[in-house]
Amino acid sequence: MNDKDLAAFTALADPAVYVVTVAADGQRAGCLVGFASQCSLSPVRFSVWLSKANHTYRLALAADTLTVHQLPKNRLDLAERFGSACSAETDKFDGLAWSEGAEGAIVLTDALAWFTGRVHDRYDGGDHVAFVLDPIAAHTKASVDERDGRAVLTLYDASDISAGHPA
Repeated sequence: MNDKDLAAFTALADPAVYVVTVAADGQRAGCLVGFASQCSLSPVRFSVWLSKANHTYRLALAADTLTVHQLPKNRLDLAERFGSACSAETDKFDGLAWSEGAEGAIVLTDALAWFTGRVHDRYDGGDHVAFVLDPIAAHTKASVDERDGRAVLTLYDASDISAGHPA
């Protein structure tokens, strides 16, 4: 297989990136996620893939719900905050606008859209684990027409962020 061709294929796709937040066992964490997608129509389900090296992953193993946020294109700072620091070493929520959502979920106020999902199942995919979520609450600030189809922060936009979790 040619890794360069696969990298070019992935670059053309340029999917949205998401911030996933979790609260469990009296702790909170969040991370930037590049692998996520709706994975079922009926029932509606969404999967997010969390790195096993990530503190958010370890906390998510104890959680019943996760919240998945889409960021507006102009909020690279939020992607950097959640992608370049480790939740075990720093409070990523310090000084950040957020509120408590359904079942104690952490909702980022400045997200373009978000949903909270109950963990339905987990699938090991190698260095990442898929958390399959059943949505239980959601909010969107703009319709697809209003956001011009490209107003969400994408993987290309966040490509210079170095992972904050320990190697």
